Amino acid sequence: MGSSLAEANQMEKEESLKLAIAVSLLRSKIQKRRSSSSTLRCNSSSKTDALRWKHKAKERKKEIIRLQEDLKDAETNASCKCYFFDNLGEFSGRRFGEEASEPRFNLVLRRRFLRLARTRRRRKTTLPSQRLGVSGPVYEEEAEHLKISIDFLLELAEADSNASYFSNWSHQAVDSILASLRKLISIGRNLESVEESISFMITQLINRMCTPFKGNETSIGFYAQHLIRKLGSDSRIGQRAIFAISQRISVLAENLLVMDPFDESLPEIDECVFILIQLIEFLICDYLLPWAETESFETVLLEEWIASVVHARKAVAALEERNGLYILYMDRVTGELAKRVGQVTSFREVEPAILDKLLS
Repeated sequence: MGSSLAEANQMEKEESLKLAIAVSLLRSKIQKRRSSSSTLRCNSSSKTDALRWKHKAKERKKEIIRLQEDLKDAETNASCKCYFFDNLGEFSGRRFGEEASEPRFNLVLRRRFLRLARTRRRRKTTLPSQRLGVSGPVYEEEAEHLKISIDFLLELAEADSNASYFSNWSHQAVDSILASLRKLISIGRNLESVEESISFMITQLINRMCTPFKGNETSIGFYAQHLIRKLGSDSRIGQRAIFAISQRISVLAENLLVMDPFDESLPEIDECVFILIQLIEFLICDYLLPWAETESFETVLLEEWIASVVHARKAVAALEERNGLYILYMDRVTGELAKRVGQVTSFREVEPAILDKLLS
């Protein structure tokens, strides 16, 4: 009896052990299956992510290649904006300087222009380029860009205005000058040298305005006028231009007063005076109100050129018997000036005596 009970217990233990082993094996198999399934899902997910990122990388690479090709094409083949000389000698319905353009291509065109200007400069002289001043590497670079751009524009102004490259390079030179000027003003150093360069440029362009054209060449005076008109979008250039132009009108009026009415050069001087008067009107109508909204607007300079314009009006008034159109045009200019001065509250700070002369 005792031995049979012991055998029964032994058999029960063996059955329990077998059951435990079976359960353990079953659990092990289940875990392996789960692990295998999880691994397959992870591998599948990883492969999907890898394919997705690989596809994105390929698309990005294609986009970069397209952009590089666009930029390369812009640097080699891009032309200047066709509307630059569209309003030559005419009033525009839209404010100058508001034309839409794409910044990235403007930067490309400016780099291309500066590269060309430097190359032309090196071919003409072996002397090192002169800086406008030493005020740090950023200032030096922009000062050099300004000088190179001005030299290039003045050289271009001596060329045939009918040449195919004239419009393209004129536009890019003007844009480069304005960009360099803005950066130099923001730096705020050695501004006297910058102003001297701007005044020199204006004087040379005014001289070119009064240069007689040759043969079938379109009068370069109108193109030089348009260049100053575009540059005048910046008040630092525009105000100085009006001052210099009004002074030139006064000088020409005094010369006409003593000139022989039958002098052969009289028609050329006559055309020059009208182009100069028209340019003052353009600058006042296009920019005077926008100038007043800028922080860089110089009220002192405003007073100077208003007085100079009034003096120029008196100078041409003396020619009324010889050509009454002069005083009519100048009256229109002073009328536009007075109207706009009255629209801006900050202009009320101008010396009352100057405003009285303008309104008289």
